Amino acid sequence: MKKAIVFAVTVMASVSAFAQDASGITTASGLVAIGAALAIGLAVLGGTSAQGKAAAAALEGIARNPAAGDKLFTPLILSLALIESLVILAFLVAFIKIPGAKFGF
Repeated sequence: MKKAIVFAVTVMASVSAFAQDASGITTASGLVAIGAALAIGLAVLGGTSAQGKAAAAALEGIARNPAAGDKLFTPLILSLALIESLVILAFLVAFIKIPGAKFGF
């Protein structure tokens, strides 16, 4: 299933990169918006699954050794923040790629 999703996103990005209008000028088509939406969805899916696994591992470690709860708390929060920053980065990249978005970049 993952290979099919990666293949579909790659094909959409490739087709949108070579889209041309009637005058022959290369333009971004609606496929870029679809690709951006898929990128955001995949980033959120990966981020939430990674956050769930990180939290589950930390809670399992605390359950096995309750005295280690203080030592596990700071690395857990740090890892969750870094995972979330990757999702936000994918969100920004996807919005920059949308042709109608004018953010001054």
